Amino acid sequence: MIDLTIADDVATVVLNAPAKLNALDETALDELDAAYDAAEDAGVRALVLRGEGRAFCAGRDISAVDPRDDDVLGYLGGAVTPLLQRMARFPAPTFAVAHGACLGVGLGLLIATDVVYVAESAKIGSPFAALGATLDSGGHALFLDRLGAHKTLDLIYTGRLMSGTEAVQSGLFSRVFPDDEVVSATAEAAAAAARGATAAFLASKELVARIRDERLTLWDAVGIENAAQAALCDTDDYREGFAAFQEKRRPQFRGR
Repeated sequence: MIDLTIADDVATVVLNAPAKLNALDETALDELDAAYDAAEDAGVRALVLRGEGRAFCAGRDISAVDPRDDDVLGYLGGAVTPLLQRMARFPAPTFAVAHGACLGVGLGLLIATDVVYVAESAKIGSPFAALGATLDSGGHALFLDRLGAHKTLDLIYTGRLMSGTEAVQSGLFSRVFPDDEVVSATAEAAAAAARGATAAFLASKELVARIRDERLTLWDAVGIENAAQAALCDTDDYREGFAAFQEKRRPQFRGR
């Protein structure tokens, strides 16, 4: 159910099980992990993740799950979390298209992606009260960081789903687009990133992750920015960027 295509240094990974709203079982998670491995091995300079059909991803596929013997910790801790961590570490800029249902593990896939462009009709929230379950895959951390405790618990207690427009206005994700424009807008952004200074983008990706995860102070962050900038001086793209500026032409970055 996971399709991978690679063209012009951009990998496109598609969740392709529209009949079940791209819900993911453990087999699908393994396929998704393998797609990211293949994209990394191919040396792509950007990656797009999207879903086929009416939804991005409705979460875990529970159609055959018996709650009496459900190994939910094995599914979440043993399969989902390692995949999300692997996605977040992907060595190139990553972009996701969020449309329709983006719930549970589907929300986690978005959280693990660098840049998320959202369709106006997207549905984002925590519908798990109806299952006697709770939000997972990083949803609590995202909502609490962007919305605060009161709005987070309001979403969880009520099961209300945010539209794509509301989610972006609340600071959850990057930008919102009309439904018929979001795929092309994401593809264009990924293509532009693939032509950019990959090493510099990855330096920023690591900086953002460290500042977030280590809760660095302003001056600690400035210190690691300084070190990152110094390291980039040894890259071909850094020298090309300066040469292009001085020669008043467009840079031709090669991703190294």
